[in-house]
Amino acid sequence: MSYEVALNKAWDELAQLGPGKDSSVRFLSDGYKIDLDKRRVISLSCNIPAKDYAAILILHYFINRLRGLPQLSSEWISFKELEAGEIYYPAFRKRAIEPLVRKYGKNPEGIWQVLERLAAQKVKAGDVGIDLEIFPGVPALIILWRGDDEFEPEANMLFDKSIAKIFCTEDIAVLAGFVAAKV
Repeated sequence: MSYEVALNKAWDELAQLGPGKDSSVRFLSDGYKIDLDKRRVISLSCNIPAKDYAAILILHYFINRLRGLPQLSSEWISFKELEAGEIYYPAFRKRAIEPLVRKYGKNPEGIWQVLERLAAQKVKAGDVGIDLEIFPGVPALIILWRGDDEFEPEANMLFDKSIAKIFCTEDIAVLAGFVAAKV
């Protein structure tokens, strides 16, 4: 799949905002340098270019940060509550929820290991919950439930309602898959 059109559009939009030669963004556990002149997003931890889908998310976040991020609403919403979220939910579930269930379904407390390497904290939600900062000012709530005789293990990922002012629904689905792979 080619991300060239989305990348070029983001770079062009960023160029119009004129943020300077380069800037950086924290995305989960890594920092990224944005070099407008070379049109590259480079991981600061390993000095390699970000994958195209990650670069698009980083650029979209950075563009919105330059414009002014919305205030957190302190209202958690499900993916289905986003514009066209019901339509894209099967893809979201496959990218984000199913990997969480596979990884932590038998041991929900295992997710607490991410507290050592990501900006996250335990919260009271489900059987196990963490509040995770994806980008500064962009939190996600990951909730895990243990299985029992009646129900299989389950998971969910909720977002502060303000995320819809930063990313489109498709970006949020990709972002959630990225988060699920990193936790």
